[in-house]
Amino acid sequence: MKYAKTLFAAATVAAVLSAVPAAFAADEYNVSTGTTLSGAGVAARGDDVVALATGGKVTPGLAKFTVEHDGVAYYFSSEKTMKAFAANPEKYMPQYGGFCAFGVAIGKKLDASNRYADLVDGKLYVFLNAVAFAKYEEDKAGTLANAEENWPGMHHVAVSKVNGLGS
Repeated sequence: MKYAKTLFAAATVAAVLSAVPAAFAADEYNVSTGTTLSGAGVAARGDDVVALATGGKVTPGLAKFTVEHDGVAYYFSSEKTMKAFAANPEKYMPQYGGFCAFGVAIGKKLDASNRYADLVDGKLYVFLNAVAFAKYEEDKAGTLANAEENWPGMHHVAVSKVNGLGS
């Protein structure tokens, strides 16, 4: 019986520790509520971020072309885009963990749709919706400057706390 209790305690600790990176990634990156078999959340709503960052085209990714980076799964539409990302993830990842750039500029971690994206100086920015994108377009430089200033203070903070939704 003592062996069973020890085994149960070890399994419980292992389960808690394995959940920590996924929970942390969920607040660091804008990920889907579902996860992969490894437990990693899916970034960019499963779209190919290389296709988005290189041509501005929303292209659905496929689970068979997956790269996990920093506890987050990225799907790609081809082996070519998957390898490009694996070689240099920072080049293709959306800024601000994939949260809406306008939201970050106003101090919120908001969801983002790849349908509303912009490339500025080789960096990919995504936005919540047409309204947020239009507000960004009114003052791109100011919006991005505010987002750059805000991001360090909110990057490692839970979405619920940043958005004032609880503890």
